[in-house]
Amino acid sequence: MKRPATLKRLARTKRGGLSLRLRKGEKREVRAQFAALCWKRNDAGKIKVCLVTSRMTQRWILPKGWPMADKTPSQAAAIEAWEEAGLVGIVSEHCVGVYSDRKVLPTRRLPVVVMIYPLEVTEEHDIFPEHAQRDRIWMSRKKAAKRVPDPLLAKIIREFDPPT
Repeated sequence: MKRPATLKRLARTKRGGLSLRLRKGEKREVRAQFAALCWKRNDAGKIKVCLVTSRMTQRWILPKGWPMADKTPSQAAAIEAWEEAGLVGIVSEHCVGVYSDRKVLPTRRLPVVVMIYPLEVTEEHDIFPEHAQRDRIWMSRKKAAKRVPDPLLAKIIREFDPPT
């Protein structure tokens, strides 16, 4: 049975996970971005994660951006955390998940595969390059998962378990 070309939903795998879906013809247009899953422990030891608003649509997202020359994917994610959220910390070299998204451009929407790198926050700044264009919020993993628009990203956030 052939799948419809316009299938937008994520498919469940046999093991209950979610898989990436791209529309027919988009595979050649796919680009990569790198996101920072910024986290910290509050005074009670509970994990909090940071979300920021996107500039154009004001959706709650992770800080993310395009590959950078002479930077590893995790380093690029850490730079995006600073530029978009004013956060500095210790970034992991290990990707904790991947999800698909659409980058809204002036003339079209570009399919993007986003790799997520955890960043344990050690510093928060109120003034940062995009502070006038974005809001930043800290919340539990469960609440953050409810705020993001993508079901796979929500699952990655909800199940994120940093080292103790």
